[in-house]
Amino acid sequence: MVERRSPKPEVAGSMPATPAKTAKKNMKFNPAKYLREVRQEVSKVTWPSKRETFTSAGIVLVVISIAAIILMLLDQFFSFIVRIVIG
Repeated sequence: MVERRSPKPEVAGSMPATPAKTAKKNMKFNPAKYLREVRQEVSKVTWPSKRETFTSAGIVLVVISIAAIILMLLDQFFSFIVRIVIG
């Protein structure tokens, strides 16, 4: 396949001005390096306090309960309508 380049590199087109780099074929997975990197990234995380966690969990439970009640009422309403239509 012939590589085609635009005569004007500053003009964007479907063909890239520079070809994409290919991945290295001999990359090996190093578990020790991976774990070091994970530990380093986890140390950067700002973890919520216990109070923030319980507050967030409480809000989620309240919102889920409200949604469940609304869906239950809608289900009862539509089942009532269907019973009337079917007879």
